[in-house]
Amino acid sequence: MSGTGAGAAAWPVDAVRAAEAVLLAELPEGALMRRAAAGLARRCAELLKDGRGGVYGAHVVVLAGAGTNGGDALIAGGILARRGAFVEALTVRGGHVGGLAELREAGGRVHASGYGEDYGRITTADLVLDGLVGIGGKGELRPEAAALAEAAARARASGAVVVAVDVPSGVDSDTGEVPGPAVAADVTVTFGCLKPGLLVGAGAQHAGLVELVDIGLGPYLADPPLVRLVTLAAAAEHWPRPRASDDKYTRGVLGIAAGSATYPGSAVLATGGALAGPAGYIRYAGAAADAVRARHPEVVCTDSTREAGRVQAWVAGSGLGTDIEAEETVRHILATDLPVLLDADAITLAAQHPEWLRGRAAPTLLTPHEREFARIAGPAGPDRVGDVLRAARTFDATFLLKGDRTIVAGPHSPTAYVSASGTPDLGTAGSGDVLSGLAGSLLAAGVPALEAGAFAAFAHGLAGRIAAADGPVSASTVVAALRTAVRTVLGSP
Repeated sequence: MSGTGAGAAAWPVDAVRAAEAVLLAELPEGALMRRAAAGLARRCAELLKDGRGGVYGAHVVVLAGAGTNGGDALIAGGILARRGAFVEALTVRGGHVGGLAELREAGGRVHASGYGEDYGRITTADLVLDGLVGIGGKGELRPEAAALAEAAARARASGAVVVAVDVPSGVDSDTGEVPGPAVAADVTVTFGCLKPGLLVGAGAQHAGLVELVDIGLGPYLADPPLVRLVTLAAAAEHWPRPRASDDKYTRGVLGIAAGSATYPGSAVLATGGALAGPAGYIRYAGAAADAVRARHPEVVCTDSTREAGRVQAWVAGSGLGTDIEAEETVRHILATDLPVLLDADAITLAAQHPEWLRGRAAPTLLTPHEREFARIAGPAGPDRVGDVLRAARTFDATFLLKGDRTIVAGPHSPTAYVSASGTPDLGTAGSGDVLSGLAGSLLAAGVPALEAGAFAAFAHGLAGRIAAADGPVSASTVVAALRTAVRTVLGSP
């Protein structure tokens, strides 16, 4: 993903429309569309240069609706036609009048979308430009547009580059929901700011590489963003670094209550994740003390949380079980005035006792996967960001919903973080235990729960990619790669 200005944040449609209205009132008629189209054409020209050596002689097919999105695509098509491309437009609902006039004037051809039952000409294109539906599109595509989206997929399979304008048609700009046929783009060129649907859900998969064109919208976005994308620069800026005056206590002391006689590996993995973080002292309390001590001799081990000694944050839950002893452990930890991270079994127990969460004065961070989230907050629907934000407010806690795009939301912020650094390879047993340890280490070092979850998810995702480069990923290989990932964060300017 690349871009400038508002490139690390995403706003919903209503906020974008409000900002556009103010900016449009200050500009000559058509100026904003021309800015967008010029940026779009420039990116298309770069793709054609990379793919076939240049614009001249390239076959470009524009799929254009009647709205401003279609206008952007048609004007961009006209710019490419003037540079020697053979440009054809397929229109639905008549197309955008002004854009059609510009394309025809530039020598482009225009066809109603009903020509040729299988849209055969699309499959010969070097580049397909999707301007069917803009950011206001909701629900399934109409049959005519759906047929063109499917034709674009065939063109892509034949080697064409598919570029979506602002958002792929068929993708909900606010949520990332894809309720039916939709354009799957290689590149999405979006204008002014990112849209949440490009970063989460199925929409992120349909968007491909997202490129942001600055059209001057940033200063007019009055509301806070709905989503903030975790970047390497942000993680580097906020990641704690040891100071000359620090010792093991001032760097942060983390307590970990995880694992059991049945699942000692959970404790080993959580402590491994914690040791890669900024905390200077890790205390383990539980039935897996022998396994932790054998693997990580620097961790101080006791049999119970009451014997653990003073800590500055707790991690609880991975492999802990849900019996009476585990319940007492989680209840005792949540009764402290310390930041607490709950994972796995601790989330199951908290779902049975939601009052443990709502009454806390100290920060609480929950790190569920999909099924654990459903257990405590109900199933996450198409609006995953909205669901996580609502859960955070309901339980007065920060939630980190794991996934290909991890979402982190706190109870007092209108903005959720999204980490896109991960890989499907992280969907392996014990990977979440590693994440919980790392996030807990950040909590113990004084990082607020929202940022601790977001930056831990980002570094954990990097570690997954590093591990995947060496072969099949397991939680142990993620632990091994985590130090390299954190070093990447610390080394970023």
